[in-house]
Amino acid sequence: MCAFAFSCGVILLYRLTVLPPPVWLLVFTLPTLLWFLPNHLRPFTLVRVFLFGLALGVAWSGLWAYERLQERLPSGFEGQKTAIAGYVCDLPQTGSFDSIRFSFCVTRWYGHSLTPAPNNTLPKKLRLAWYGQPEGALPDHRLRLEVVLKQPHGTLNPEGFRYEDWLFRKGYRATGSVRSAQPDPSVTCSLQCQYHRFHIRLAQWVDDQFAEAQYHPLLASLLIGNRGHLSSRHWEVLKATGTIHLVAISGLHLGLVALGTGFVVRRLLLAVSTYCLSEGFVRFGVFLAVVLCCTLYALAAGFTVPTRRALVMVTVGGWLLLMARQVSAWHSIIVALGLVLLLDPFAPLDQGFWLSFGAVSVLVCVFAGRLGGTGWLAGLVLAQGAVFAGLWPILEGMGQGQPVAGLLANVLAIPWVSLVVMPTLIAGGLAVALFPGLSGLIIPAMDGVLGVIWSFLAWVAGIRWPDLGGTLPEIAGLALLVMLVITVPIRLFRAAGAVFVLAWVVLASGPSDTGNPRVSSPEVRIWDVGQGLSAMLRIGDKVVLYDTGPEVEGVFSAVESVLLPNLRALGIRRIDTLVISHADNDHSGGIGVLVDAYDIGRILTGEPEAVREKLERHTKDQKLKSVQVQSCGGGESLTSELSLYFWQANDGLTGNDASCVLTARHETSGIEWIFPGDISAATESLYLQARESTLAAKRPAELVMIAPHHGSKTSSSIAWVSALNPDKVVYTAGYRHRYGHPHPDITARYRAAGAEAFNTACSGALTMTITGDTIKIEETRNQSAFWISGPGQARDQCKIL
Repeated sequence: MCAFAFSCGVILLYRLTVLPPPVWLLVFTLPTLLWFLPNHLRPFTLVRVFLFGLALGVAWSGLWAYERLQERLPSGFEGQKTAIAGYVCDLPQTGSFDSIRFSFCVTRWYGHSLTPAPNNTLPKKLRLAWYGQPEGALPDHRLRLEVVLKQPHGTLNPEGFRYEDWLFRKGYRATGSVRSAQPDPSVTCSLQCQYHRFHIRLAQWVDDQFAEAQYHPLLASLLIGNRGHLSSRHWEVLKATGTIHLVAISGLHLGLVALGTGFVVRRLLLAVSTYCLSEGFVRFGVFLAVVLCCTLYALAAGFTVPTRRALVMVTVGGWLLLMARQVSAWHSIIVALGLVLLLDPFAPLDQGFWLSFGAVSVLVCVFAGRLGGTGWLAGLVLAQGAVFAGLWPILEGMGQGQPVAGLLANVLAIPWVSLVVMPTLIAGGLAVALFPGLSGLIIPAMDGVLGVIWSFLAWVAGIRWPDLGGTLPEIAGLALLVMLVITVPIRLFRAAGAVFVLAWVVLASGPSDTGNPRVSSPEVRIWDVGQGLSAMLRIGDKVVLYDTGPEVEGVFSAVESVLLPNLRALGIRRIDTLVISHADNDHSGGIGVLVDAYDIGRILTGEPEAVREKLERHTKDQKLKSVQVQSCGGGESLTSELSLYFWQANDGLTGNDASCVLTARHETSGIEWIFPGDISAATESLYLQARESTLAAKRPAELVMIAPHHGSKTSSSIAWVSALNPDKVVYTAGYRHRYGHPHPDITARYRAAGAEAFNTACSGALTMTITGDTIKIEETRNQSAFWISGPGQARDQCKIL
């Protein structure tokens, strides 16, 4: 009970938007005083124990979080060149634009002006990128670097991947780029430094020894956890088949090492002497050997979070077997859960934490109380079906889907990797280490076993599987029913449940409902997509999407990371009008992915030919034929309450000045929005002239302006600002982006006009709704976690100059 309560306390902390100060964290420990009450005065023993554990959990995780947040880069030094020294503390990986990306543990900061604020310390761990390095190699393990840094920051939206969460969880308290690097032997190499040097050398040895292997990226990933060689094609196949867990050294891999070690060591000890060694001694020897081998393998695999978590679980399970205690399987899980959170209080921020404990819990539910045994094939199918259903609600809650292909892929991939691939790779790796001359024989064997599984996964990924959609409550209910069908030994119930599940699957895989949820008044959402633009306007069940944000192939796609998860979370199934202002990549990135994923009524754009070319390169043929790409222009009523006016300069312009400008007016309240794309000052004057003959007669009661061209100094002319006189202006710009948007002259111009300013780089995504006859704007940062918008963090200090 105490371990469970402690775990609840650790998890509870990360649901808070404000981190309590240390003095309040200590207050959480006051319930522990109940422990010292006399026995006859201790009320409700279970309540007392639960409060004791819960208080310790909150205080423990809170103090660790507080200490991490005290590592802070002074805001005045963001964007400035800084000299640091330290060592590389993970495996460097090649990135886009001929870059090397790596973690750097700082041992020394140069320059007295970098003195942090009181009670703060300078960051100890950085996430860096060194561009213009096509060779992909660092000069040494210990380095002196000249870097340009900024505080942790990423796109912030209600749903989707949050880079700031990942940075905080990993302990990166600043990010940046390297301008120069040179070896620095004067850096003191601690035990941790020596371990990272060993792991980097091990990765280099694997690359050298197995460079000729056809499946070298998979080999390096499965053998030592080096996933840096996996290409985008690898990730697409693994994601489509739900087998990413196979290339993350975790419970499956350490479990195999534990089973293999336990079997071999027990046989050897029993062979030594059946009489001299007691059963207890044999069990103890097996336990030590299992823990030692699993620890060595975890170290060889980088000692990452999944490997440490799996090592704790293996150790707990082995200890209970050693002690030969008859305890519930749930006891082992709860003890392992408490130990994992004790050793790593940040674990709840890791998706793998929930998936690993979720999978183990599902398997315990299925097999722990089963009276009769199952054959290996039936057990495998049963386990995979249960894990597929049981983890589906967790994945859905995280904004990820559960690929149907995973049912078939994992049923065959897990036993093949477990029984064939991993033994072959581990035995082959050890053999090459002892006898390098055998590599010519071993590499073909490794390629053979890896080729079988990869060909199978690629084939499964190529099949067109049905998309089983549904709301989170529906999926959770289905998962519960599947678990009951598997575990309840009543034939009639199982038959009825199986029929219901099958019927649900058939209905869910059929033609999907293209209706959207209805909203009574206009709602505008401006997504945080970094340096780019994407916004959504909806009323009733009609949806208009303006631009799709940026895309850097193989690095970032606003459609995949931002739009798809947020649209699905809102229940959007159809986009009636997609407006692509112009074809520049920061406004039309990922358009093919969006068209493949959604039914789209039409596409309006200022550059129809360029948009059609993009669609032809990235969109499936059947989807391309069903969508209409039209030139921008004209006015219409989306509903009786909301009017839309599309405008474009008719001078054969291309690029920014070809942008399709959308003006939306709510007739009831008189509130108006202008989405001007990237038009420049010259085109702004043409719009103002056109506006005189169309919209000037209806002066808006309140005007919200998306700043043209992200607040560039080439736009938002004096005439534009004075003529429109917006009440609110929104800049859609990247945080400390090299373009420097919005320009200070432009922000000063809007400020002088009395416009209230917002910047997605500071606020995150913006949600605008109408209350009465006024507009209400909600900033996502106000509902975000304490490590994103807390005092002293990047968004807290972010200002519009």
